Amino acid sequence: RSGIAAGCVCPRTVRLNMLLWLLAAALVAPAAAFYLPGLAPVSFCEPGNDKVPGCKSEIELFVNRLDSVESVLPYEYTAFDFCSEETMKRPSENLGQVLFGERIEPSPYKFEFKKPVTCGKVCTRSYSTSNPSDKAKLDFLKKGMLLNYQHHWIVDNMLVTWCYDVEEGQKFCNPGFPIGCFVTDTGRRKDACITNFNEWDAFYIFNHVDITILYHIVEHEQLGARLVAAKVEPKSYENPIDDKPDCSGGPKFLKNKHTGEFKITYTYSVNFVEDKKIRWASRWDYILESMPHTNIQWFSIMNSLVIVLFLSGMVAMIMLRTLHKDIARYNQMDSVEDAQEEFGWKLVHGDVFRPPKKGMLLSVFLGSGTQIFIMTFVTLFFACLGFLSPANRGALMTCSVVLWVLLGTPAGYVAARLYKSFGGEKWKTNVLLTAFLCPGVVFADFFVMNLILWGEGSSAAMPFGTLVAILALWFCISVPLTFIGAYFGFKKATCLFLFFRSHQMYYMFGFLFLVFIILVITCSEATILLCYFHLCAEDYHWQWRAFLTSGFTAVYFLVYAIHYFFSKLQITGLASIILYYGYTMIMALIFFLFTGTIGFFACFWFVTKIYSVVKVD
Repeated sequence: RSGIAAGCVCPRTVRLNMLLWLLAAALVAPAAAFYLPGLAPVSFCEPGNDKVPGCKSEIELFVNRLDSVESVLPYEYTAFDFCSEETMKRPSENLGQVLFGERIEPSPYKFEFKKPVTCGKVCTRSYSTSNPSDKAKLDFLKKGMLLNYQHHWIVDNMLVTWCYDVEEGQKFCNPGFPIGCFVTDTGRRKDACITNFNEWDAFYIFNHVDITILYHIVEHEQLGARLVAAKVEPKSYENPIDDKPDCSGGPKFLKNKHTGEFKITYTYSVNFVEDKKIRWASRWDYILESMPHTNIQWFSIMNSLVIVLFLSGMVAMIMLRTLHKDIARYNQMDSVEDAQEEFGWKLVHGDVFRPPKKGMLLSVFLGSGTQIFIMTFVTLFFACLGFLSPANRGALMTCSVVLWVLLGTPAGYVAARLYKSFGGEKWKTNVLLTAFLCPGVVFADFFVMNLILWGEGSSAAMPFGTLVAILALWFCISVPLTFIGAYFGFKKATCLFLFFRSHQMYYMFGFLFLVFIILVITCSEATILLCYFHLCAEDYHWQWRAFLTSGFTAVYFLVYAIHYFFSKLQITGLASIILYYGYTMIMALIFFLFTGTIGFFACFWFVTKIYSVVKVD
């Protein structure tokens, strides 16, 4: 098969931050750190077995939204008129799931443990092209197959995977499977179409699934069995008798220009296989091990580590050799004649702490960047500890949003403290910009994208109630906390000039956290190097340069996103393209503030460090 989708703080502020972190941890406390997915196991027994209390016999299959690599518009399961379960209440979704567009709902696929099913009928859908409603449903189904939309099913809070062979005898397990495929009018088979799909200009519908449930018998039999894998193989069958399907006919196809009546009978088969090798605690390993980009990630990380070591060597050379010699020579100058011969970075010692131009805007950016930095660090830290389980769907995004809301205090504190050190007096404007400028830009972009999603009927469109809840979190919690932080920041004495005195001598989440550390080190060291070179050239305007030098990483991010769009993605449709670049701009702005803040504070530490050890007359 081919084309498969695939941060100077006061102790009071520190105590407040610790309280906020503990609150965020409490919000995700149900997760367990000993196992990555983090949820308690469920035991299953055969029907009629009452020996094990709390042991379930019925296995429920849930369905999630459908998405495609050729479109950024996800849709709910029911949008394609598949067989649905209308009697059961759909599970409630947390904030993170809503933001990600997840729409989990019950399905009519139900079976009992160790009770095989062969060609069980789910439902039959009938259409007539003369009926406008039926024709619209068929057209939407054909669009889904043309764009290779993928099912995402869940069993026992575990992804149902479609495993197939790839090159060199390797097996790849995809957490989704297509709803069908298309053979063009020239006979070219797209995506998942296989060799026996010979009808041209036709859509082949995968109306049957072979489900294999792998289970593991625990050491103590009274605990029952635990599900360790769920695999599916989509197939297409034409059933002569829709009321009594036998799943033995040829593939089910729909001609592109079909007119008249058309029926689709959906069926399934279930088989249970005991697996003594896979344990419940490692049941996701086979999915992770099959992903082909894991080795590429390690190669990229090792490549980044080499760059970090190179930059660290250059910074160490400057700090231990060049700066040591410069400081020793400058401190040995006793005569006025010698002092008049100063050159390099010592010559600008009287100018280096001058307030920068547009200090208001810089302080606002740094306040927002600090908020994003702490949010990212804490989220990744908790994720590495196992608190934010991938099985606890939406927990990562929920934690990020809650942390961002609660971290308005450090944002206001940093912005106010720096703005005061820049000589600013318009503190009301500063705190208002910190609370509303960057978040407002992001919200405006997000709102426009949401309008497009609403117009397209996508499941990723945020409901109006959730949008109001986000605004309430922003205005009722984040903004007041920003004012509180700004109050403490303006009460503190300025910190930029306190160091300048004579003779004073003043260190699929593991991957992400490691990359985060590498990014922080790289941005810091690169900014320090460029800052030193400019000071040696007697250029003391370091504040904005430090911020923009590191923040320019966002431009590389944006350029790569554009390159990735044209070289890797197959997105079609104006709405999908606008959504892709709209969300990319949000990420680029967040990345700009994040990396710019890292560069500024790294350069700030470097400047205060080198000038604090030089004698000043």
